[in-house]
Amino acid sequence: MNRNLALQGGMPPPICFHPAYEAPLPDGHRFPMRKYGLLAEILRSRGLVPDGFVEPEPASAAMLERAHEADYVAAVLDCAVSRPIEREIGLPVTEALVRRSRASVGGTVLAARLALAGGLAGSAAGGSHHARRSQGAGFCVLNDVAVAALTLRAEGLIGRALIVDLDVHQGDGTADCLSREPDLFTLSIHCEKNYPSHKIPSDLDIGLPDGLGDGEYLAVLEARLPPLLDALRPDIVFYNAGVDPHRDDRLGRLNLSNEGLYARDRFVVRSARARGLPIVGVIGGGYSADVEALAARHALVFQALAAEAEGA
Repeated sequence: MNRNLALQGGMPPPICFHPAYEAPLPDGHRFPMRKYGLLAEILRSRGLVPDGFVEPEPASAAMLERAHEADYVAAVLDCAVSRPIEREIGLPVTEALVRRSRASVGGTVLAARLALAGGLAGSAAGGSHHARRSQGAGFCVLNDVAVAALTLRAEGLIGRALIVDLDVHQGDGTADCLSREPDLFTLSIHCEKNYPSHKIPSDLDIGLPDGLGDGEYLAVLEARLPPLLDALRPDIVFYNAGVDPHRDDRLGRLNLSNEGLYARDRFVVRSARARGLPIVGVIGGGYSADVEALAARHALVFQALAAEAEGA
C-alpha cells in the first residue's frame, strides 16, 4: 500500500452523509436521533463541506454478511429481528431504521475508500460498535467499521487495519466481529465500569476509572497509541470518535471537556497522518438532552480532520 498519501490541498476532507442517517423514532425515545441532522447543519455552517456531502450507497446484504451471520442480516433486512434482540438494541427495527443502518454502513465503507485515496475522510454517522456477529445491541444494529474493514480487505485494498475506538463504552461488537482477524486490530480505550457489563475482549483493551479528566485521559492516549501505530503499520486507521467521554454526557462517567475532546481528536488524526497512514473518522456515541450541544461536540472530529488537511 502507498502510505505517503497527499493531503487534500488544504481543502476540508470529504464527509459522507445520507438523509437516511436520521430515522424517525417514537415520541420521547431516549436516543438522540436528531443529532445527525443537526450535525450536518453544523458542518455546512462551519464550511467543512464546501463542495457538499458525499452520499453513500446503502450496504448490500453480501457486504453485511462479511461481519454478521447471514440469518441475522436477513432478519434485519426483513424487519424481523426477535423481540429479545430488539430490546437489547434499544431501537425499534423498522424499515426506516434499517435504511438508516444500511446507509450508515455504506457511509463508513465509502469514507474508508476516500481515505485510502486522499489520506483523510469521515462519515457523519457510524461507530456502531456494539453490533456483534449474531445480533445488535446498545443502539447498534449493524457494525459499520467491521464491515468496512472486512470489505476493503476482501477487495485487496488493505491487508492490515487498526480500529481506534475512543467511545466511552468498550467496543464489544467490533471485537466480536473481528476476533478471527489478527490483521484487523481492535483498540478500545473506555470507561471500565460502564456498559457493556460483559466485555468481549478487543486485541487491546484499556479500561479507565470513573471521572478521568482531560490531562489524565490524554496522557493515556499519548502513551499507548503511537507505539501501537509504529508496531502495526496498518494500511488504514478507523477512528471511532465517540463524544460520550464528555463530562456532560448522561451515559459517560468520564470528565472530558470540549477542549479535551478536540485535543484527543487532533492527536489521533495527527498521529496517523505523521506516519503517512490514511484515517477515516466516524462519530460513535454521544447522549445528552441538549442535542444541539451534542451535535457540536460530534463536529469536533471533522474540525480535527480539516485542520490536518490544512496543515494547521
